[in-house]
Amino acid sequence: MAVRRQVDGIASPVQLRDALEGAQYLADEALSTAGYLALALGKPLLLEGFPGVGKTGAAKAIAAVLTRRMIRLQCYEGIDASAALYEWNYPRQMLAIRQAGDGHVNLYSDQFLLARPLLDALRNPSETLLLIDEIDRSDHEFEAFLLEFLSDFSISIPETGTIRASVHPVVVLTSNRTRDLHEALRRRCVYNWIDYPEPEQEARIIAARASTVAIETARAVAASVERLRAEPLVKPPGIAESVEWAEAATLLRQQGGTWPEAFRRSIGVALKSQDDLQFVAPGLDSFLPREVR
Repeated sequence: MAVRRQVDGIASPVQLRDALEGAQYLADEALSTAGYLALALGKPLLLEGFPGVGKTGAAKAIAAVLTRRMIRLQCYEGIDASAALYEWNYPRQMLAIRQAGDGHVNLYSDQFLLARPLLDALRNPSETLLLIDEIDRSDHEFEAFLLEFLSDFSISIPETGTIRASVHPVVVLTSNRTRDLHEALRRRCVYNWIDYPEPEQEARIIAARASTVAIETARAVAASVERLRAEPLVKPPGIAESVEWAEAATLLRQQGGTWPEAFRRSIGVALKSQDDLQFVAPGLDSFLPREVR
């Protein structure tokens, strides 16, 4: 019988799911299985889904479960390798030259090296989790660079040599699917699609993250948000907005007034686009949470 590999104390998908719940992240079977397999196989975990479904939150929760420091590389249009790898601290190098006078100074020692997320992860692979966030916002050239990095987990610094990770780092990539990722990158990863949760699951998430919100309020908010997401909104509310809307309405309700009034006044916590607010305004009451005691 093959021996199961145990990674940082996580021996099964069920154990990872329970540990994530302890970190206030409610993962379904698909996510907990994909996360466990990524850890056990030493492969990156690629999480795709709409904005606000909890992809970054999943990475944070996994880091918390593994008691690792999370290193975040936030991708954006135009990001290049230097922003992800390292830079030399030129002002400090110039100061060292002036202070040394005619003496010798090694300008390419570690004291002058500014480690960016990828180099930081390579230096500390057993103590960190590397999050490459919103990789779809970068261009194809940067994606190709990351593909090479994820192949051998090493960095070549011309002035000093090659730095290679002693063990495979734990890596999570996220994508909002604004563009297709290269198939070669997908093949390197364990993949999971995160969708908006079902209303009952979202109610549990709201109740877990907002201790001041009653479960009845959480269920009403989850049902309301599901109706909003079915509309052609510019920015549908994510899970974070669901939690914040439930908290905001509860706070206003405690100060007096009715539940419908509290939800109506706090709608700007759920919808954060003027176009969306104008779109729902004529029928706003039909979108407000119902049956809150």
